[in-house]
Amino acid sequence: MSRRRVLTGLLPILDWARSYDRRWLRGDLIAGVTVAALIVPKNLGYAGIAGIPLQNGLYAAAAGAILYGIFGTSRQISMGPSSALAAVAASAVLVSGLTDQADVASFVAGITLASGVLFLILFLLRMGWIAQFLSRAVVTGFLFGAAIDVVISELPKLTGTEASGANSFQELWSWFGSLDDTHGATLIVGVVSLVVVFGVRVVAPRVPGALVLVVGGLIASWLLALGDRGVALVGEVPRGLPAFAVPDLGLMWENASTVAIAAVALVLIGFSQTAGDARTFAAKHRYQVDIDQESVAQGMANVGAGLFQGMPVSTSLSASSLNDHSGARTGLASLTSGATVLLTLLVLAPLFSLLPKPVLAALIIEAVVMGMINIPEMRRLARVQPFDFWIAVAAIVATLAFGVLAGVMIGIGLSLLWLIGVATHPSIPTLAREAGTDVFRDVSEFPEDRLTPGVVVIRMDGGLFFATADALEDRIREIIHSTPELTGVVLDCAGINFIDSQGSAKMNDVVTLAEDSGITLRLARLKKAVRATLQRDGVLPRVGTGNIHGNVARAVQAQLDASPPASGGSRSGED
Repeated sequence: MSRRRVLTGLLPILDWARSYDRRWLRGDLIAGVTVAALIVPKNLGYAGIAGIPLQNGLYAAAAGAILYGIFGTSRQISMGPSSALAAVAASAVLVSGLTDQADVASFVAGITLASGVLFLILFLLRMGWIAQFLSRAVVTGFLFGAAIDVVISELPKLTGTEASGANSFQELWSWFGSLDDTHGATLIVGVVSLVVVFGVRVVAPRVPGALVLVVGGLIASWLLALGDRGVALVGEVPRGLPAFAVPDLGLMWENASTVAIAAVALVLIGFSQTAGDARTFAAKHRYQVDIDQESVAQGMANVGAGLFQGMPVSTSLSASSLNDHSGARTGLASLTSGATVLLTLLVLAPLFSLLPKPVLAALIIEAVVMGMINIPEMRRLARVQPFDFWIAVAAIVATLAFGVLAGVMIGIGLSLLWLIGVATHPSIPTLAREAGTDVFRDVSEFPEDRLTPGVVVIRMDGGLFFATADALEDRIREIIHSTPELTGVVLDCAGINFIDSQGSAKMNDVVTLAEDSGITLRLARLKKAVRATLQRDGVLPRVGTGNIHGNVARAVQAQLDASPPASGGSRSGED
């Protein structure tokens, strides 16, 4: 591979910049500015969720957008902070027990940097598949629970009161107990803000409600002097560009376990979001994305965000969709978004100092409710697979009871337990012949099909390896003990596409079991790779070449020809 191809592979910007069509420029620039108008107010809210200075959310937005434009392969993706990642960061801060805002900002930047490094490690090891260990049901439940957790934490800002608690349930109860001290002006501002931000979504869904709310909140704060009326304001938001700063390594080391867990959670959630969105836009516009390179892009975006005092970044589906609808054709749109955010920091940042906290709370609540609570998906899970629905419910409860960070870890555990449960309990159905044919089907699905007296046909669906080997032996042992006048067992191996050394050894044990029980074991439809493994292990010679068949019907007929009819039985099942 040439040096140029390697370089353009790692820096996709070199590829699209070289072949850039000037006709795309207008669409890219408009998309970039439009997306910036959407993400600037939202990122103020995401910074509020994480508990860091508001400008740090904009630092992350700029770094994420610019670095993704350089390293990313999707032409429509918008990279920046998200409500889910902000909730994880906030939970990590809570677990660490940090309260000083400077320490919190450094800590959040540190876990962001750690997640970026972990992304790059996964790329080097080609381990992007690890994100698949977080099932969709678990992600749905975790996000649902995290959204509720964030909403509960924002309620005191709407009423001007205080609340505390070790988990969401206790915090909600504490908030109810504080309502007697509600600040009237704060409550009015909070309720109006909620009505505005959700109302705009209903009345004019194409209008960025977050931008309307922020602009309206700033104007109201200035005209009505809300700060003088006792409504809390967000405080000073300084003008200026982010400065390069390495997070406090001592702080990271003191909370190493929390940093590690948070980094893993951020990678699992972030990669699943970005990979899915990148594939969606690539399919829509008929081009290819490199998922491994997407790991690099997200890794570099998070490294940059961490080193410039930001917070975790990932793809935003709403911002990416707006990017697409506004005419984005290349990564220049993402670069434009980042540059616009930097311009906002240079010119408009101090204006945000007047933003009332209840307005920010309403902004946060709208972001998490609309971005993380997926009621249609919960209904679909309940309808399609109730087990997945209850897994999602368990993730919700775990998140609310133990915190967002613990909820992610419990979700990963639930996913792994589910995977282990499925892997160790493969389907091994009994097959029967369809009348008038040589087709053998699952008798539980087609009870009218005919069983063959004295011969039991089973099919193993899945690989035969260390996790499933015992299940096969147990199934055959059950057949031997429960089937009177059994002469043979036919194992349909069409579903066995992989076998390891332990699976081969177990097949050898099954042959011994059949011999000791005085029955014949016949194998049908062995795949080439499985056959080769069994041959190398000496299992096939023990089975016997005469007991290996090209299809199930031949195996059953061979067994019938080799055995006398079962006493009192018939072969009416054979046509």
